[in-house]
Amino acid sequence: MAIDIGPVLVEKPVAAPIPVKSTAAVAVPLAPVLEPKPAAETHLVISPYTDHDHLLDLSTVNIQEQLLAYALIKMKSLREDYATAPYIDTFNWAEVIEDLRLRAKAIGHSWTEQAFYIVAFRSQVPPTTDYSNLGALDKAAHIEAVQSGGFLKYWFGVPDVNGRNLATCVWRTKEDAVLGGVGPAHRRAAGAARHSYTEWHIERLELVVKDNIDSWAIQEWVAK
Repeated sequence: MAIDIGPVLVEKPVAAPIPVKSTAAVAVPLAPVLEPKPAAETHLVISPYTDHDHLLDLSTVNIQEQLLAYALIKMKSLREDYATAPYIDTFNWAEVIEDLRLRAKAIGHSWTEQAFYIVAFRSQVPPTTDYSNLGALDKAAHIEAVQSGGFLKYWFGVPDVNGRNLATCVWRTKEDAVLGGVGPAHRRAAGAARHSYTEWHIERLELVVKDNIDSWAIQEWVAK
């Protein structure tokens, strides 16, 4: 399967203005909500990689982060041009947030405002790219990111006809993302990125979920 190196591999910015998307609560038709974490479930699949080393250890994150990780299972692209489309218009965020709201309600959790860190990695590769090598580097870097903690979601697409692609991560915090990118696998992947891509850049955003999940926003991340 053709895959691309994603933002688990690099943490180097290229400035790009990001429009803000903010919305109040909306009702979205959904399939019946799944019960939050059964007693026997200790790990969660958060990426296309399903081996145990790639799973989120639910005991390492708090209840709100667990709920969001479960809701992000529903995350999907709404358009074929995700590689170049504005990030805020690319994914089904309204559905994800509605699922989050239902999960919190199901366990009687009173949500308090929390911000989550998002990395969007946009890239372009030449037609001669060896995807098997990039894929192996990405998997190794993903394990490092998971082991560092606070890694809630990883999604990546397939390069379009021009070799452009999007990959994205959702982290508990910016600090988690930085810690997740300092290991040897990330250094190897970052070195490969400099030679494998004809173009690449990173967008930094945050998902802010307000008290009681009454509203939410995706906006450019700004250092506090």
